[in-house]
Amino acid sequence: MNNLNLDNILSSRLDKDFLIQLFQEQKEVHASAIQVALSNQQPQAWRATWILTHCTSKNDPRIIPYISDFIEKIPRQKDGQQRETIKILDKMKLNDEQEGKLFDICMSLWENLAKAPAVRYLAFKFIHKTCQKYPELEGEMAFISQDQYLETLSPGIQKIVKRIIKTGK
Repeated sequence: MNNLNLDNILSSRLDKDFLIQLFQEQKEVHASAIQVALSNQQPQAWRATWILTHCTSKNDPRIIPYISDFIEKIPRQKDGQQRETIKILDKMKLNDEQEGKLFDICMSLWENLAKAPAVRYLAFKFIHKTCQKYPELEGEMAFISQDQYLETLSPGIQKIVKRIIKTGK
């Protein structure tokens, strides 16, 4: 399938299950979707990222070569696409450099109170996971747990974040 056909598919509203099946069954569609997701073409890039989130498995070999590209794109994406990109990356085993870059990006997202609560929550989860892996970063958790960062979250997300802070899980 060429990019034009994929662009047409991603330009219209189609059944999610149909799209997931299409992306899983046709390798060339999945490969094209990665390219579209990494492009600046909207709304196709967001939609491609969203579908990739649903059909990407843990350490998916189709995504691994593009991990750094996905990380580099996050700061220039809108909230919804950032959320979906972080979901994809959360399924991947990152090398130290990738993990460090994503950690820095997630810190920026978390500290940006204007960001959508769902984006900030996923950024927080990645920060927390990284801090658990590297105990020397524990001071970061104390810093990002200040009330000023929690106030703009929805009550449900606040409750989850406070539980993670309290229990470490």
